[in-house]
Amino acid sequence: MSKPVLYGFWLSSCTWRVRAALHYKGIPYEEKQVDIVKSREQLSAEYRSISPSQKVPALVVDGVTLVESMAILQYLEDTYPKPSLLPSTPLLKARMREICETVVSGIQPLQNVGLASHFSTEQQYKDFTKYWTLRGLETLEDLLKTSSSSGQFCVGDHLTMADLCLVPQVYNALSRHNVDLAKFPTVAVLYDTLLKMPALRDTRPEIVRGKNKL
Repeated sequence: MSKPVLYGFWLSSCTWRVRAALHYKGIPYEEKQVDIVKSREQLSAEYRSISPSQKVPALVVDGVTLVESMAILQYLEDTYPKPSLLPSTPLLKARMREICETVVSGIQPLQNVGLASHFSTEQQYKDFTKYWTLRGLETLEDLLKTSSSSGQFCVGDHLTMADLCLVPQVYNALSRHNVDLAKFPTVAVLYDTLLKMPALRDTRPEIVRGKNKL
């Protein structure tokens, strides 16, 4: 059986979630870059045949094509269950989903590059995205004070989907808005700790960019 193919963009936080999950579960894969910024390759008819929403990521795996990062993560969890990306108890699973939803519904869609054309100026777009990034980090800071007991992971005692959502989003906040993480100490500690773990450290955007010589 051929290796899974991940269609993504090196700097996409949604793509990074899936890339990290594949790495963590030890699944060999090929990544094909879709330039969603300069060339806008996601808007081509060819890519639409892969992803109807014309967004990244998309994963071709086990003879099917899946889109939307969280759906992909759940499929990988169901089909490649070890090591697991889910915590062990119903409460911790709910805590994990609180964090995931805060990122994937409350922050990331409100800073999507596709929104830029709907603002009169680039500064308006930047102000809008920074506001919602900071608002989301405030929420995450409060949630993580409750859910992260060890200070190593967002919930529980091992890597979960919550961690795969948190790190790319914080990376985005730092690289795009130069956010001062001192205002979010719980987030800051977790980010520094998680970024040293192989699944996230070895799948960082700059590493992918270097491999693809973009």
